[in-house]
Amino acid sequence: MEEEFEISDGKLHAKRLGRELVMQFLFQCDVAREEFRQSRWESFMLQAAQTHALRDNRYARKGREYAEKLLNGIREQQAEIDAAILAHAENWEWDRLAVVDRNVMRVAVFEMLCMPEVPPVVSINEAVEIARDYSGEKAGNFINGVLNGIKDTLSRPARKAVKEL
Repeated sequence: MEEEFEISDGKLHAKRLGRELVMQFLFQCDVAREEFRQSRWESFMLQAAQTHALRDNRYARKGREYAEKLLNGIREQQAEIDAAILAHAENWEWDRLAVVDRNVMRVAVFEMLCMPEVPPVVSINEAVEIARDYSGEKAGNFINGVLNGIKDTLSRPARKAVKEL
């Protein structure tokens, strides 16, 4: 049985922990209008460990590893990810998107475009739940629509993990 963590209002598995940590970090960078710096990430992780009472155990390490994989991938693919979001967020300018919402979507879009081992519907469901926890019900509905549009452009199964593309 996988140990769970409390970070929002519920219990989370390691991948969900990683998704939420990355979303929170990207949110902070957006609000501060700062680029990624490793020292900023390390500082954020120390603060997150204290704030959320994350113990130094296998599951916290797995959450952090997943977060770092997401963060590095999002940084490398950010232009493509942001373009996909904008292409499916009809009639929305980038600056009009809520900072939380666009960072939740960045995580999900990276998983859908670059992590075939994560079924797209899992990425969408996780993004909707995270958005509802951090942004609200309407945000969850909006994000669901945008991400479903992106999912429909993929050339892989929506409900199955793929070992290799």
